[in-house]
Amino acid sequence: MPNYPLTRFHEQATLTDEETDILRGLGDPEVVYRRNTPIRRDREPVDGIYLLLEGWASSAIRLPAGQRQIVKVHITGDMMGTPSMVLDTAADTLTAVTECRVSKVPLTRMREVLIAHPRIGPLFFMSVQVERLALMDIVAAMGKSSARERMVRLLLDLHDRLARIGGVEDGRFDLPLTQELLGDVLGLTAVHVNRTMRLLEREGLIARHGQRVVLADIEALRRISPVPPRRIRFDPVWLPGPGEM
Repeated sequence: MPNYPLTRFHEQATLTDEETDILRGLGDPEVVYRRNTPIRRDREPVDGIYLLLEGWASSAIRLPAGQRQIVKVHITGDMMGTPSMVLDTAADTLTAVTECRVSKVPLTRMREVLIAHPRIGPLFFMSVQVERLALMDIVAAMGKSSARERMVRLLLDLHDRLARIGGVEDGRFDLPLTQELLGDVLGLTAVHVNRTMRLLEREGLIARHGQRVVLADIEALRRISPVPPRRIRFDPVWLPGPGEM
């Protein structure tokens, strides 16, 4: 059984040993996807969600005119494909950005787990709210911010998420997103992405070494960001405690 990283759940609540074992072993045996390989395409039947055991992936919606809008950049420990659980066919395409190890969770297994272990449901509900909050920040930034502010928000988001899984060292982290992919995340052209990154470099706020990015002045970047950092409430009062369900 795959060993799913539980960083997101440990940020939200205290888990029992039983809950830890259930969540770690939730998925099917892992599948390795090479870079740029679709994990699941839009309009395919929905029969499961996906756990990203290792690597980077994207979730993208294809618009009628053929443009691609990346709505989420996934990193190790993320759950993918959850919005399409309410649909018959998938709304988005999941694609490996780097080589990925992925475990699929059939929806029938989710049903069995939620019936047998009721507190898992509220834990997933809380995770969904965290994702919704992130999407709200993205929508706000996309609609009312400059290219510079959008880029800063994205870099800080990736920095903070990677830091929680040990992917940051002294403000440095790998960014395996091409300028084209960054443009599809931010709603910018690749040329505009390059120009914006160069501006941040000239300002001394970031540095780039190949795919390695350094956030040289995180506090200054946070002042530029159009949205504040979010601190998830741990063990919120509405979340049933172990043994209460």
